[in-house]
Amino acid sequence: MKSFSSVPRKTSVKAKKLLADIKISTSPSTLNYFKLFKSVKEKIGLIAGKGKLPLEFKKSAVQKGYEVITIGVEGITDFECDYKVSFGKVGKLIKLLEKEEAYSLVMLGKFEHKLALTDLFHFDLTGIQILSRAKDKRPETLIKTFMDYMEKRGFKFIDPKPFLEGILAEKGPMTKKEPDNKTLEEALWAFEIAKTIASLDVGQTIVVKDKAVVAVEAMEGTQETIRRGGKIAGKGCTVIKVARRNQDYRIDVPTVGEDTLRVMKEVGAKALFLEEGKVFIVDKENFLKEADRLGICVYGIQSKE
Repeated sequence: MKSFSSVPRKTSVKAKKLLADIKISTSPSTLNYFKLFKSVKEKIGLIAGKGKLPLEFKKSAVQKGYEVITIGVEGITDFECDYKVSFGKVGKLIKLLEKEEAYSLVMLGKFEHKLALTDLFHFDLTGIQILSRAKDKRPETLIKTFMDYMEKRGFKFIDPKPFLEGILAEKGPMTKKEPDNKTLEEALWAFEIAKTIASLDVGQTIVVKDKAVVAVEAMEGTQETIRRGGKIAGKGCTVIKVARRNQDYRIDVPTVGEDTLRVMKEVGAKALFLEEGKVFIVDKENFLKEADRLGICVYGIQSKE
């Protein structure tokens, strides 16, 4: 007998609707059927961008018993995948997901949002249709428009956060080096500014020095923002990374990794403040060891939300 995850999508949807309409009996066969239905774990389609976060998700999902099909983007995804598609080829992406019957989706990793502004000729007809439906070209708008289109095709984006709880920033000091009172006061001041900017869908990272904002993340990404801040203000900067208010973790999740630390060391930044329970730390154990080695303070700030 085939598992429910291998049943064609249309059949599966009809079955679910039928089950919802049936008055459940107490017969052993009916109860066993619902237990079996509940126990089936769907195949997950992982649309992977740059970086190690998609791999962290895959590792966790596989450990929980899910089958994960990875689809990367040529020139962006920097690890081995089951499939890779060219940037903007949404039609091919859909065909691959349908072929694999992977209707539960997760999208993680770094995607260059500026490509949606500069590389329009790379998009296929489906991609162009999605772009034309977006009311603006902000990252959140583009991703939500893509998700809406996919969900109308029968796919569903799931929240990856429950799979990644172990790599979230913790409250307070996470490294041997702790911030002095002046640095902590400055970070708490900057935290609310960062939250406001992130919620406007501008960027999730700011760089400050002596209670002056010297750099705000836009489409260039975290590392380039830190470089720009260091170039402007010199050594002794502080970096703050937060989530949007009411962050949807299916969309552009806030993440730091060892590349973040290396750029901070390069420009002489002294401390990294992360929103507790809301920012992902890729390869967390090694990240914190590297921060200790480089003498960089990493500290989690609790949100008022």
